[in-house]
Amino acid sequence: MKLVGRAASINVRKVLWTCAELGLDPEREEPDMAAPALRRLNPNAMVPVLLDGDFVLWESNSICRYLAGRERRVDLLPAEPRARALVEQWMDWQAGELNNSWRYAFMSLVRRSPAHQDASLLQAGVAGWNRHMGMLEKRLAASGAYLCGAEFTLADVVLGLSVQRWMMTAMDKPALPAVQAYYERLSERPGFMAHGRNGLP
Repeated sequence: MKLVGRAASINVRKVLWTCAELGLDPEREEPDMAAPALRRLNPNAMVPVLLDGDFVLWESNSICRYLAGRERRVDLLPAEPRARALVEQWMDWQAGELNNSWRYAFMSLVRRSPAHQDASLLQAGVAGWNRHMGMLEKRLAASGAYLCGAEFTLADVVLGLSVQRWMMTAMDKPALPAVQAYYERLSERPGFMAHGRNGLP
């Protein structure tokens, strides 16, 4: 099994943390982002890409789901439809809603992108990011230890990386005690320390 992607990428780190939870150790290949070979694997020319024999899969959350299913880890991705739907709901929220909320602020404050330095757009970006993290705060305060209740699932892998990014970004933030407690709880897992709370946003 081979994983194509830079170790610093937040989406590659999701997959690496999932692999750590599963006891998998895929070969990792650094991509040439401009090479036609990457586009042949993924028409979006983005990472990560998983190669499992002749099976090629892209999109980080889909890779995490595939690997959990491949290893029959129903603790991480339940087989029961309602329990699985809740895990996937939060995974999809991370990819579709939370990611979009932090994009401008992250590109401005962390990546220092010249195209993302409009003060009003930055202010709106920070406010939107914090608002979405407030949604996460309410969920964690209600659900207990993890996103879907008492047990750790794939939802916590993908949201855990997002929490790390928010924690590492220098900006005004509200106090979110349930998120802080969640962050410390995740930090008890070796996979999170290796691929999440490892000094990278």
